[in-house]
Amino acid sequence: MLRIACGPRSRYCDGYSRRSFVQIGATGLFSAGLANILAARSAVAEQQLSPRDTSVILLWLDGGPGHMDTYDLKPEAPAEYRGIWKPIATNVPGMEVTELFPLQAKIADRFSVIRSLHHDSGDHFTGGHWMLTGRGEGVSGANTRSKYPFIGAVATKLAGSRRPGMPANVAIPYGMSIGLRPGYFGGHYLGVHHNPFETDGDPNADNFQVRNIGLSPELTVDRLNDRRTLLTSFDRMRRAADTSGAFESLERFDRTAFEMVTGAGTREAFDLTRETPETRERYGRNSWGQSTLLARRLVEAGATFVTCHFGGWDHHWDLKSGMENYLPKIDQLVYGLLTDLSDRGILDRTLVVLCGEFSRTPRMNDGGNGGPPLSKGTPGRDHWGGAMSCFVAGGGIRGGQLIGSTDRLGEAPKERPLRPGDLHHTMFRVLGIDSHAHFPDHSGRPIVAIDHGAVIDELF
Repeated sequence: MLRIACGPRSRYCDGYSRRSFVQIGATGLFSAGLANILAARSAVAEQQLSPRDTSVILLWLDGGPGHMDTYDLKPEAPAEYRGIWKPIATNVPGMEVTELFPLQAKIADRFSVIRSLHHDSGDHFTGGHWMLTGRGEGVSGANTRSKYPFIGAVATKLAGSRRPGMPANVAIPYGMSIGLRPGYFGGHYLGVHHNPFETDGDPNADNFQVRNIGLSPELTVDRLNDRRTLLTSFDRMRRAADTSGAFESLERFDRTAFEMVTGAGTREAFDLTRETPETRERYGRNSWGQSTLLARRLVEAGATFVTCHFGGWDHHWDLKSGMENYLPKIDQLVYGLLTDLSDRGILDRTLVVLCGEFSRTPRMNDGGNGGPPLSKGTPGRDHWGGAMSCFVAGGGIRGGQLIGSTDRLGEAPKERPLRPGDLHHTMFRVLGIDSHAHFPDHSGRPIVAIDHGAVIDELF
């Protein structure tokens, strides 16, 4: 095994480091079971509701952005609640966003905001598990191990990829939740082969390349074909005797695996140099913007579920400097993504979701984090799972809507309270897959894909 350190990361307030490692198997293409990975994702034909060419891009704000600083400002609330920034009008009457989102304000008719989402936990790990798996019980800072698979892993197990040769479930640059890699983005009892394919690296770097796409210099297509021919000859007699169709299926998955490694289409999908400088600037020439552009390229090429990881949102203090750094980047990449998807005619088949594991306290703190005021920095906001906002766009949903509301101080849902399962049912509706499908856990007990909630019908 090759063990690669991914570099130092800052620590969350819980004390857990974002430093993590990725292990890469050094076995060969077919002995490692890439074909088996594809085979395990082939349940689509039996379990899809209807064939759809739709995808999801999840923009994951790891650490938790505050709803009252983004999409649910309370200008009439007391100063310690309403915070630092003013709301601005959008192109949808009655819909406002933070003044740090001037680009999104121009295209609010293309997205909607769920303002009444909640899971009621202020623990990073519980909240992350709720939002990424649909369940929260038994997970906390004291017990961080995942108990269920990532909702994207479930979706891609059911749906597979939208084009042959493309990975179905991709994470840019990696799948990470609250410092755990892949953490709650993992396949869990579905199997590690349902973990996301990780690009690694910085998509904004001039030398950005994705590993494990394409052949190594010493292995040519002819040599790989020779290996396939040899394996075929070994299996010929067993295949002739097989009446179940298993070998025929395995041959089909081997062919898809071969296409994934040798096909030019897959390599091109990951190649950002094929984009014009103008398009790259539209998203923002930074790692977050270029990650989002890469996500667009991947869903356009046939990936089903792509996650972009944007970390660093745990602003217990210095909220002003943190948000004034991050929110303009989010504004630009969201604007770039929605306008680009629309220009390319694929917005209606690409659902974009932006959220984190929870929100931040409606009431700002004094910057002391338990010590003297301002001893840590300028004021910030703490953890809050009682109410949060979630941005959704594309995938055939109606834009320009505010779903639900919070009370006067933004502390709890006032109208149309919604939970993570409602969001996940909505994702599955867009993808055209069965949210009532069951999978055996490690003990063999059947577990339903989503155990609560329903499709948010107002979005359609």
